[in-house]
Amino acid sequence: MTDSFPPTYPSGIPRVNLHSGDGGEVLVLTGMSGAGRTRAAGVLGDLGWYVVDNLPPHMLGELVTTLMVRGDAQRLAAVVDARGGPFFGDLESVVDDLEVRGTSVRLVFLDADDATLVRRFEEARRPHPLQGEGTLLEGIHREREIVQPLREDADFVVDTSRLSVHDLRQIIGNRLADRTPELHVNVMSFGFKNGIPTDADFVADVRFLPNPHWDPALRDLTGLDDAVKQAVFADPGAEAFVSSYATLISDVLQQYRAHDRVSVTVAIGCTGGKHRSVAVAEALGLRLTDAGHAVRVTHRDRPQV
Repeated sequence: MTDSFPPTYPSGIPRVNLHSGDGGEVLVLTGMSGAGRTRAAGVLGDLGWYVVDNLPPHMLGELVTTLMVRGDAQRLAAVVDARGGPFFGDLESVVDDLEVRGTSVRLVFLDADDATLVRRFEEARRPHPLQGEGTLLEGIHREREIVQPLREDADFVVDTSRLSVHDLRQIIGNRLADRTPELHVNVMSFGFKNGIPTDADFVADVRFLPNPHWDPALRDLTGLDDAVKQAVFADPGAEAFVSSYATLISDVLQQYRAHDRVSVTVAIGCTGGKHRSVAVAEALGLRLTDAGHAVRVTHRDRPQV
């Protein structure tokens, strides 16, 4: 392969003038419609790739230059498929251009058998993008003919016919990830009088603890102040709750990781969200951090100073 190219791509679009040695890593995600490209693209996004969907192939080189030369992204994933019409034929030439100029390009092809694709389209109640006036199966066969050369050149092919969405995520992650996406835990204090947080996955009520609000010396303080912390945890029930609840949440978080969750919100509530819930949320956050979780503690209703 040489660095001398015709002035245009097969579609007639002028070739982009890439700089030599752009570097970076590009992944082209393609394959059959209905084979799981959208799900796979979501996995790549979770893994830290900059993902662009339904990109006309001739724009890929320019995008690589824009993002990678400027340092905005070093791992670009482009979802390219037959929806690009006549531009889809540019893909092989664009990949050649990028590789000659020093960019690592991997081609991932998602496939599924005809029966599975027919079932998925029928369940979604939408036509195949290449179906036109014909039947669904005719559209699938037309697409197979168009994408077959890419399937043969792919770095790896994933047949999703018998894969669940979790199976697909694991395969994509195992083949392309240099790290496992971290599960982020947001521990949030709140006051029941202001309503339960709508995004909470777990809600715990610590109104069983004595309320520092009734102590004039503590009323204007918050659960971030040592005096309030000491008052809250002077009750043995506070430490017992944090210990047992941290164990429970840790066990559940391990299960969540197997089901593709990337974030969990644990809400701790008291009456006003100022004293007990704040102190307990802080203690729970420390306990979960010590257990190896990535934790962020926030206080929705704590007065701002």
